[in-house]
Amino acid sequence: MKENKKTTNGVWSFLKYLSLVFFSFVAVLPIVSCVITALKTKEEYEQTNVMTMPANIFNFSNFGEAFRTANMGRAFGNSFVILVFVLLISTLMGTQLAYILNRFKFKGNSIIRGLFLFATLLPGIAMQVSVFEIMTNLHLINKLYGYIIMMCGTDIISIYVYIQYFENIPTSLDESGIMDGANYFRIYRSILLPLLKPAIVTSCILKGVGTYNEYYAANLYLQDKKTLATVATSLYTFVGPLGSQYNLICAGVIISLVPALIIFILFQKQIYSGLAAGAVKG
Repeated sequence: MKENKKTTNGVWSFLKYLSLVFFSFVAVLPIVSCVITALKTKEEYEQTNVMTMPANIFNFSNFGEAFRTANMGRAFGNSFVILVFVLLISTLMGTQLAYILNRFKFKGNSIIRGLFLFATLLPGIAMQVSVFEIMTNLHLINKLYGYIIMMCGTDIISIYVYIQYFENIPTSLDESGIMDGANYFRIYRSILLPLLKPAIVTSCILKGVGTYNEYYAANLYLQDKKTLATVATSLYTFVGPLGSQYNLICAGVIISLVPALIIFILFQKQIYSGLAAGAVKG
């Protein structure tokens, strides 16, 4: 009986680790293929398959050419400005809105929460005609601040993360602040906002990744690709009617991954703790 149990456990362990190895391989394969392609010359890419190693694995000329041709220096600058303002404004809007919905009971509170939930069911692409018309009437198209304003719409998921986290903060802290003479904004700024750091990290990761990788909206509303290009739209430089230069595209993709990789390495402790502590709790 014990031998059968050991055999069963051994089979399950083998399948578990086999599945982990397989899915890890599936996840890493596109990145490996991208790196190999980025190291190839144009002739090598046209004459070999994507997994054939380049003749010179130290050929980094594609990276320099991609960075210069796509004007990625300006693209990184634009993306950085967009990220800073979007994350700052979205965090302030989302935390204050969650603070009001959680701490203050008023008529329409549940209706507002229900409307937020209903908004998550609407596909973003279905509302682009209305959004584009609003942006046109307000003369915000092809302006960096206009794109920032549009992207500052607080994510519904982030609001619920903040609300759920507020529910785990005792109201006795608010009452202590009121007894000490603090107003509601002072309580929010000095007492509750510092306690929301894990939830803020979680929301910033979700919002930041989405904003950094956003292509559709950036391509639609930032039409001047010479001065208003973002990292995502700058890679479109190598796509044209006569063919796509995938070796340069892959080099650009690798370059665009470097800032995110550096941030993850430097702040991985805070990111992991934020994801764990900022998760929705029951």
